[in-house]
Amino acid sequence: MRPVRVEAAGWGWRHAGRIRWAIDGIDLVIEPGERVLLLGPSGSGKSSLLHALAGVHGGDDEGEQRGRLLIDGAPAGAARGRAGLVLQDPDSQVILARVGDDVAFGCENLGVPRDEIWRRVGEALDAVGLDLPLAHPTSALSGGQKQRLALAGALAMRPGLLLLDEPTANLDPSGVAEVRDAVARVLGRTGATFVVVEHRVDVWVDLVDRVVVLDAEGRLLADGPPSAVLERHRDALLAAGVWVPGVPLPAVSPADAAGAGPIAPIVVGERLAIGRRHAAIVQAGLDVELPEGRSTVLTGPNGVGKSTLALTLGGLLAPLAGRVAASDALAGSLASAPIRWRSRELLTRIGTVFQEPEHQFVTSTVRGELAVAPRALGLPAGEIEARADEVLTRLRLDRLAGANPFTLSGGEQRRLSVAAVLVARPRVVILDEPTFGQDRVTWLELVRLLRDLVDDGVTLLSVTHDAAFREVLGDHRLELAAPSQAVEPRFRGRAA
Repeated sequence: MRPVRVEAAGWGWRHAGRIRWAIDGIDLVIEPGERVLLLGPSGSGKSSLLHALAGVHGGDDEGEQRGRLLIDGAPAGAARGRAGLVLQDPDSQVILARVGDDVAFGCENLGVPRDEIWRRVGEALDAVGLDLPLAHPTSALSGGQKQRLALAGALAMRPGLLLLDEPTANLDPSGVAEVRDAVARVLGRTGATFVVVEHRVDVWVDLVDRVVVLDAEGRLLADGPPSAVLERHRDALLAAGVWVPGVPLPAVSPADAAGAGPIAPIVVGERLAIGRRHAAIVQAGLDVELPEGRSTVLTGPNGVGKSTLALTLGGLLAPLAGRVAASDALAGSLASAPIRWRSRELLTRIGTVFQEPEHQFVTSTVRGELAVAPRALGLPAGEIEARADEVLTRLRLDRLAGANPFTLSGGEQRRLSVAAVLVARPRVVILDEPTFGQDRVTWLELVRLLRDLVDDGVTLLSVTHDAAFREVLGDHRLELAAPSQAVEPRFRGRAA
């Protein structure tokens, strides 16, 4: 494979007559076989650059571009099959029902002969360490296995350029190790050119030989060997939101539960069986309480039902058995079961932030998203504007108020989804993976905002794999284990 060349390149989106450039004037040459870690703050254009390298930005109707990007001497969009892209959401990349068919999908689109396809499928599955029958159902895979499946599908196309966009963002620690080790094996076998976008430097720094850093404006901030970049530009990297290994986080004071008396629950689940449908119960026999005015963190391996439990407690999924009940203070004159409340009644009582931010967007601008809930509550225009301005500023979204939510980076979309719930000022807030896609600066701002909410009496439930988040906001801890085991509550500062 010839060098990858990025020459005075820029990509952006037009809105209200203006272009928002995600990348602006980048010049890079990536030599064959180089392993590059691409860093930068949330919204700096890392994913835009990666998608441009993969040739998936689309035509002029999907955005604006300038400069040149060459893969094997040809424009990236014309270098079909030369780049393999793996995204951060494992579920979004599973296409077919069986493992073998899913890995074969890309090769079939490239017109690879049938016998060659199945030889490549076997080699790709072996390379990522996914030792499963070809007919194994993809629906039965864990998050880490799904990411390795996506990696195998990319490898089967024999790309000279392997691109990973935060591939471990939604995985538990074992899944992170699975994917990282699989990538190491693949690079050792193939010698492919490699670019990975990631906020958490420590996962990949020992596997790469070059670090490229973008600043908040989508321009080149630093470029060089990992140790040299991390040492020479340490202060600039921290200011840009890079998670520099070995640098402790500033203190964010957790609640002190020591010596505190019992706290009444605001939502309880009793003998719950949970699942999306009766034929697929994920967990059964769960007893769960959310202490009022406290922050509860729910952890556990991928696939054990954490998101399903959160949606059930939040009144968005009906329990398959048992019951969920809100306290009298939260329910007021309504029925105790949140699943029976109308959406407007939920708005000021329980607000839920989904794992996939884009599933919540319904308008064409960031500011418009923040007006949806207050308008449904019948608030006056001045109050709506004031609430929107407050959360836009707190979550660093004010400069994006006129942007289309679907053109934001993953980290920006996550902050917008949180903001859209907070403007309704619910008494209980449920967040599913609230810190994924966040750089160090926005992580701290989001965590401090959530701590302030709890200090003001809001009850918080967060589903997360983020150990640092758990330490700061895990006043009350729930660990959801395999279905044969129980949910075990764990409390900070005292025995359960």
